[in-house]
Amino acid sequence: MSTETEGGDDLEERISNFLRRNFPQIQMHGGSAAIEEIDREDGSVTIQLGGACSGCGISPMTIQAIKTRMTKEIPEIETVNARTGGGMGGSEGMTGGDTGPSMPGESRGGSIGGDDDDEGPEAPF
Repeated sequence: MSTETEGGDDLEERISNFLRRNFPQIQMHGGSAAIEEIDREDGSVTIQLGGACSGCGISPMTIQAIKTRMTKEIPEIETVNARTGGGMGGSEGMTGGDTGPSMPGESRGGSIGGDDDDEGPEAPF
């Protein structure tokens, strides 16, 4: 019985190392990747991307890269389920409401710099 636990811990460690080694940009860009669940019988793992990954426009590409590389590098894993959001806010999957990325000049409310008028950036002409 302890060998199953040790094997499970080894698999979890290999998945964690895989994420750190192959996707350092997740953490460098203010995001996080956590293992939610590992099902050794099904050969599946669920990964939760959080922080800046929620609402990031390229997170679908990151998720696809994780799925493709992990199944090739870790033979016990046949299926990778990955999602963004969730965590503290309770939203799941790719549904983040208005948590999409902001564009330059776009305001999400509040005042920075004390200006009362919110007309955006001045046109260059």
